[in-house]
Amino acid sequence: MSLTVAVAAVSLGVLVGTTDAAPSDSYQWKNVVTGAGGGFVPGIIFNESEKDLIYARTDIGGAYRWNPANESWIPLTDFVGWDDWNKNGVDALATDPVDPNRVYMAVGTYTNSWDKNNGSILRSTDRGDTWQTTTLPFKVGGNMPGRSMGERLTVDPNKNSILYFGARSGNGLWKSTDYGVTWNKVTSFPNPGTYVEDPSYEYTSDIVGLSWITFDKSTGSAGQATQTIYVGVADKNQSIYRSTNGGATWTAVAGQPTGYLPHHGELDANGNLYISYSDGAGPYDGEKGDLWKLNTTTGVWTNISPVPSSSSDNYFGYGGLAVDAQHPGTLMVATLNSWWPDANLFRSTDSGATWTRIWEFEGYPNRKMRYTQDISAAPWLTFGTNPAPPEVSPKLGWMIGDLEIDPFDSDRMMYGTGATIYGTKNLTDWDDGNKINISVMAKGVEEIAVLDLISPPSGAHLLSGVGDVSGFRHNNLDQSPATMFTSPNYSSTESLDFAELSPNTMVRVGKADYTADPNAKSIGLSSDGGTTWYKANAEPAGTTGGGTVAISANGNRLVWSTSDKGVHYSTGGNSWTASSGIPAQAKVVSDRVNSNKFYGFAAGKVYVSTNGGASFTASAATGLPVEGNADLDAVPGTEGELWFAGGSEEEGPYGLWHSTDSGATFTKLANVEEADSIGFGKAAPGQNVVALYTIAKIDGTRGFFRSDDGGANWVRINDNQHQYARVTTITGDPRLYGRVYLGTNGRGILYADRIGGNNGGGEGGGETPVNSSAITPVNAEFDKNTGNQVDISVTLTLNGNTFSAIRNGNTTLVSGTDYTLSGNQVVLSKTYLASLPKGSAALTFHFSAGNDAILNLTIKDTTAVPAGAIRIEMFNGTTSATGNSINPKIKLTNTGTSAINLSDVKIRYYYTINGAQAQNFFCDWATAGNDNVIGAFSALSTPVTGADSVLEIGFKASAGSLAAGQSTEIQARFSKTDWTNYTQTDDYSFAPSQTAYTDWNKVTGYIAGSLQWGIEP
Repeated sequence: MSLTVAVAAVSLGVLVGTTDAAPSDSYQWKNVVTGAGGGFVPGIIFNESEKDLIYARTDIGGAYRWNPANESWIPLTDFVGWDDWNKNGVDALATDPVDPNRVYMAVGTYTNSWDKNNGSILRSTDRGDTWQTTTLPFKVGGNMPGRSMGERLTVDPNKNSILYFGARSGNGLWKSTDYGVTWNKVTSFPNPGTYVEDPSYEYTSDIVGLSWITFDKSTGSAGQATQTIYVGVADKNQSIYRSTNGGATWTAVAGQPTGYLPHHGELDANGNLYISYSDGAGPYDGEKGDLWKLNTTTGVWTNISPVPSSSSDNYFGYGGLAVDAQHPGTLMVATLNSWWPDANLFRSTDSGATWTRIWEFEGYPNRKMRYTQDISAAPWLTFGTNPAPPEVSPKLGWMIGDLEIDPFDSDRMMYGTGATIYGTKNLTDWDDGNKINISVMAKGVEEIAVLDLISPPSGAHLLSGVGDVSGFRHNNLDQSPATMFTSPNYSSTESLDFAELSPNTMVRVGKADYTADPNAKSIGLSSDGGTTWYKANAEPAGTTGGGTVAISANGNRLVWSTSDKGVHYSTGGNSWTASSGIPAQAKVVSDRVNSNKFYGFAAGKVYVSTNGGASFTASAATGLPVEGNADLDAVPGTEGELWFAGGSEEEGPYGLWHSTDSGATFTKLANVEEADSIGFGKAAPGQNVVALYTIAKIDGTRGFFRSDDGGANWVRINDNQHQYARVTTITGDPRLYGRVYLGTNGRGILYADRIGGNNGGGEGGGETPVNSSAITPVNAEFDKNTGNQVDISVTLTLNGNTFSAIRNGNTTLVSGTDYTLSGNQVVLSKTYLASLPKGSAALTFHFSAGNDAILNLTIKDTTAVPAGAIRIEMFNGTTSATGNSINPKIKLTNTGTSAINLSDVKIRYYYTINGAQAQNFFCDWATAGNDNVIGAFSALSTPVTGADSVLEIGFKASAGSLAAGQSTEIQARFSKTDWTNYTQTDDYSFAPSQTAYTDWNKVTGYIAGSLQWGIEP
């Protein structure tokens, strides 16, 4: 081994390196709880010598340490600031097996041009409470392809002053002999890696490099360096290397498999090295793979894949791999990317000779489960879906790049996914044929990337638009939301807004999956403060969505700057017209007073519309940044008052600007050196201007600042331990002076209040924060079966407020009919509850102040229904009380084991005709083809409650057959020939609360005349 390149160490404690801006105001910072993390967890690392010392690393959100006292995770990298943001990408983590107080991280987010900084090795002697830094002469890629391989950073288990790090980008193997202070390249290591995921795209064009490093502890002794070391390399031709002389020389292991990349290498006490392989670096790719065992004594390689790559059932490759330290020969491996119908976990107790899987098919599409799954810590992990078998919700996971068995407890296992950490405490029950209990184990991990935040003047104090998991209405900042934004469904909400003068009216945009649903929309609307959403009837032609959106102060007008089709305006979302005078991809905002006025910003120019977004005119204002961040916002309560934060270090100017004349002129604040986001909150006591909040550099210090006097003076409201790397957005609370919300790129949402209370600036005075009311219970179940129906009682804890109303979506429940109130007790009527559709419902309890409270209802129906071979899901395209057409949207699934002829199927929708006119049937769209769907009307011989007529939908012979497990959709519409109105609210088959496909037994289905689904009225 030749040591030729030395790297100097730089000592940086978490409280060193910046000067506080003066003055400052003390704040208490807390995460807004999502309960699940919301992002990818590529690594979980158990210390081998101390029980309950566990770390988790994330790709953009830093690292965490397990707190066994309350089974939560403690963030360790909140000190990372604006300039060294890349330290929140953790590519590898090592916990010292000799001295458990020592922990190390290889940090750096990207190895391409997006990251200007080199990577670092962070080292700690107090379990991550404080850190020192050694800067490396190359970049590290915590958010690059292959980030769930590992671990790339390891500590010699015999001589813990020795560490090895496997680098990316062709930089090879590196070694430290002084506890990570200095590092030298191991020039004798022969292969820096060859695999590149996709050379045509910068992000995927870099060499993935070394995958993992594993020591054979038995080849050393305490204080003496371990002699045998294995290294996995991202190279499909030659990937496993071994040194038997403490790293001096290296050779490729003879007989090794080729064609795949080694993701993990785990050595057990019997001398077996297990290696999981995939044909991609992950975490998103990988379609084939194998699991191999090397007997390190005999040199024999054995393919022990639960599903070998030669099988057509292998379409995933292998990722997470674990051996049981207490029971050599017991191991587990996970599918890296089995997106459909679900991930799978495999377990062996005989060194891979035989396997059992956590689920398997038991008569397709039914699945035999060896597990139960509890997501009560984060109920939104259903992702708002109710898929047809064999899919289930929630899923076991995806991107399972790491899976670990506790070395001290064979019953505890954890694994990371693309959205959370799951785990179990009764793993060995699997071996006895019993189910293991999987639950969310991510308390304290908050990893979402935040794209937008709003704090309206009524309803929930906070709503978020986030990446990958859509967004949330946060009814309680300290409790996980029950659901994410759905209907419409899209993974990321890029922009959201509320009508300042009608705050319950909201809009959000993202990018819908049009391949999954050709009728999807990338824009959602809400009339109940974001509790429920519905997709707009139209969107600009050809758009893929995204961009920014603004809604007028009164809620009647929408302006949408799409990501690809320019700026458009609409009344209500029913049709869209291109706006003139404003460039594509401009950021748009609404005036918060004048409902006809909108603003836009692009490339240094402000654009103004005074006709509801129909046309814009460029302002004469000059001097605004052309490059970099750009945040234009309008002040509530004052027409024409704007603030702009933005700029770039590479291309000035940079700072904070103010306009009081609708953007005609702007004044730059001399006391703000840099600014990237601006937000507004409730005015300080005695002030008549909104409190300003900004992410900025003031007095030479980066941080978060508040001004109570219109920007003349600022106070820093964070400290160096609470910086959260790159913060994307900031806003205040219009109801609580001093309250601030932050959106980060990987550390979730933060909120903070002034220590001592949100009272006025300086000493004393001001107001007491509002206490929110509460309800008990917050979850309840109701059975629609007539014999099992009972009222539901809810106890109110008012905390000084008064109860005002209960809403179900857009509908307000009627006191005395739908519920009764006596003292602090609300009793929900079983008659009302029986009218709700089967599935989930959320009743919102409103109070005079504070947050709303949510009662999450599960509506079931144990009424006997035929055990047929089909399943019908339905929702109504329009849910207005009256209208000149009825629009059932139906999804038919073959739940049997053989194909059915569609011409044998009939589907019946029951309703009241409200007249005696002839009617027309239209099929607007069908999977089987519009012309293959037919409809016929008839009157019931004996009218019943909710129905005197029936529409029977059938198929022509040319529609073909429906295979077992497959589904077909019909979007139908029917009307009277004179186009007079129906009243839907009393129709038997009408589903007033459903906005997506849901099991609906009030629509019936028949095969060859035999009832197979539903309950006839």
